[in-house]
Amino acid sequence: MKVPSTNNIESLHRLLRGVAKVVSEEELAKKLALGRPLRIKLGVDPTAPDIHLGHTVVLSKLRLFQDLGHTVVFIIGDFTASIGDPSGRDSTRPPLTEADIAKNIRTYEEQVFKVLDRSKTEVRRNGEWLYGLFDKKNDFFLPRTLMRTHTVQQLMERDDFTERRKSGQPITLLELFYPLFQGYDSVAVKADVELGGQDQLFNLLMGRQMQREAGQESQVVMMLPLLEGLDGVRKMSKSYGNHVGVQDPPDEMFGKLMSVPDELMWKYFELLTDEDVAKMKALHPKEAKQRLAGLITSRFHGVPAAGAALEHFERIFSRKENPDEMESFQLAVREMDAAELIVAAHLAASKNEARRLLEQGGVQLEGRRVEVGEKLSVSEPAVLKVGKRKFKRLLPPD
Repeated sequence: MKVPSTNNIESLHRLLRGVAKVVSEEELAKKLALGRPLRIKLGVDPTAPDIHLGHTVVLSKLRLFQDLGHTVVFIIGDFTASIGDPSGRDSTRPPLTEADIAKNIRTYEEQVFKVLDRSKTEVRRNGEWLYGLFDKKNDFFLPRTLMRTHTVQQLMERDDFTERRKSGQPITLLELFYPLFQGYDSVAVKADVELGGQDQLFNLLMGRQMQREAGQESQVVMMLPLLEGLDGVRKMSKSYGNHVGVQDPPDEMFGKLMSVPDELMWKYFELLTDEDVAKMKALHPKEAKQRLAGLITSRFHGVPAAGAALEHFERIFSRKENPDEMESFQLAVREMDAAELIVAAHLAASKNEARRLLEQGGVQLEGRRVEVGEKLSVSEPAVLKVGKRKFKRLLPPD
């Protein structure tokens, strides 16, 4: 099977859009000119159940490779997830149970195909080859060969290990070997190109080296920037509460994207869409942001849902109206402390978060600001608003 005829220069330009680093551009151009489907590798450890827009930066690039006629080899690290990638970590990751890994794998497989073309994706698990790593039948990866070829000094060159040594944080032997495991994945699937985040340079280059040692042509390495979250500061992460999940409901997804800082919006356009960023910058910022929110919400929920989400946003935020539909919460007693009520109604994860929202003036009952320590009671249904996007209809106790 030959790759569909296409202008390699144009393809190269599209593939390099938004890429932080490529090793090397010349090698990628030569591979694109081979006239066969390339094998494009991405390895993912299922350490968390949900995928957010930060993950879709690399997934979108993989989809572009697929649209150009290439095959994506999506490796789920069932073996490496039990170790944890030390990249960017200042401490050892807590180990995951086999049940956690299995559950997360099922969720990953469901969510990645919201972006990738299933028919052009080869899904593999690296336990297929890594659990038999020290099998004597495997001549290339015998322990003695491994230990003779790769040095402790080489593995300790990682910046994250250097920082952990300085701070006295432990480094486990399994973490030390992690780059070798990821590198061998490239050997096992005969990858032509591997994608990863900027923090993956050491691991990705290890794959190139190990392929050469195995007599294979070295893969091209493409690193994508890490996407900052809604706070505009830290990388997008569920643990930071600054993420947009690919499974967020349309109204929530659209609303979150409308809160992206203006200066960060252009990076979202570049990494998450095919739009001409210069043309988007010519628009009014609000119009550009609505375009961004609409494009991304449409991708995951369809055009009608994105249109309804825009109307919902305009009604709630521009016209300051309450949503037509909202969940109800019935008070168990005549009056409740505001922070306790917010947590009980599932509008905040903890009393500390609820108090912070109250202190910031982010809580309103029927349009009136609610203060810290205030006791709330209702004799008839009333709307409680927490933050910009959360609403509950409070009902009086029986």
